[in-house]
Amino acid sequence: MKSIVVFCGSSSGTDLQYAKDAYQLGVTLVEKGIQLVYGGAKIGIMGQVAAGVLKNGGKAIGVIPGFLKKKEVFHEGLTELIITQNMHDRKLKMHELSDGILMLPGGFGTLEEFFEMLTWSQLGLHQHPIGILNTHGFYDPLLEMMQQMVAKGFVKNEHMESILVDTDITQLLEKMERYQPLPVPKWIQKEQL
Repeated sequence: MKSIVVFCGSSSGTDLQYAKDAYQLGVTLVEKGIQLVYGGAKIGIMGQVAAGVLKNGGKAIGVIPGFLKKKEVFHEGLTELIITQNMHDRKLKMHELSDGILMLPGGFGTLEEFFEMLTWSQLGLHQHPIGILNTHGFYDPLLEMMQQMVAKGFVKNEHMESILVDTDITQLLEKMERYQPLPVPKWIQKEQL
């Protein structure tokens, strides 16, 4: 992997460990020679990931829609800042710039971005590794809900197992580097056309 898109909160959350892990992720990305692609803010968890990268000599590309650039505090010291027309174009550009997807703690926007990329993988639109850094069990309830989706027949077990989860940054990145993609699905049989 040469470039990873990181989805995470523009807030810092209530646990200082979220920010510490975000910063350490940035440091580790630099150590592994991996470029950061993220939402472009200098605040919250997003800002900490970027700080970990930039303060250690790495490359960080921010992608932000024009309307958010006006509202949020965007990072002025990035390697590159790309401004898109809208949120959809933002995700598409992030996808184009990365070959791995990683989620840290965040809110609704973080989940929305992550699940769109996960859905694209399920549909065979990309074969990038998808990881969740589960800091202090933040995503335990979400993972339980996803297991419920498998148990109730809404998600195939192989798609659930393709999501790489760890509480350790280095171990998660190693899992992502070793990832073997699922075969591209055949959703529609010829007989059904």
